[in-house]
Amino acid sequence: MPHDFVIPQELAEQLVARRGKLHPYEEFTPSRTALLVVDMQNYFVQTGEAAFCPAAAGIVPNINRLADAVRGAGGKVVWIVTEANGEAWENWQNFYEMYSPEGAQRRLDTLIPGSSSFDLWPELTPAPEDNTVIKTRYSAFIQGSSDIESLLRDTDIETVLVTGTVTNVCCESTARDAMMRGFRTIMVSDGNAANTDEAHQAALAGFISTFGDVQTTDQVIDNMKRIRQAAE
Repeated sequence: MPHDFVIPQELAEQLVARRGKLHPYEEFTPSRTALLVVDMQNYFVQTGEAAFCPAAAGIVPNINRLADAVRGAGGKVVWIVTEANGEAWENWQNFYEMYSPEGAQRRLDTLIPGSSSFDLWPELTPAPEDNTVIKTRYSAFIQGSSDIESLLRDTDIETVLVTGTVTNVCCESTARDAMMRGFRTIMVSDGNAANTDEAHQAALAGFISTFGDVQTTDQVIDNMKRIRQAAE
């Protein structure tokens, strides 16, 4: 089951007072929107894997629904996957210092192309026209992590929907940096999964407070339908 997310009442009142409404991005152009699916690889979704997130499998139906809706609206779907490569080992040593030697080696040995751990969770439904982007840091947008920004710029994307796992690490890092790079950014509350309800709640509350919007899958799809119908 996806996590619940409730905007704290005090925060909701602050947002309405500041913005004039709770959700800043109820209006966007569906054909210039990209669904970003972060780290939904076996390494993070499969029971027994090193970074298994118990809630991750539960968001798969919502991700698939969003992917269908975004494609149908003429937008883009991007599957973002993490690779543990030699560059990160050399230049992100502070990250690996937080692992045991055995844990670091396991990550380097398994989170690589050709390993089943690297593959997307098999219940996801990528399409031939989708894009796959490999990142080497928590955020896909930080300098040197991936080529996602150029991909989105080249296809005139202006709004991104962030889904995947885990909410408060790679998803939140990617979403915050997307906002800082000028993209309208929406984190999908029931399309993200964390290791605890508390971590999920805290990350999304922090994001909507300053960085962008948080909507449910149904809200995003309903907004897309409404916008497209109004344009016809």
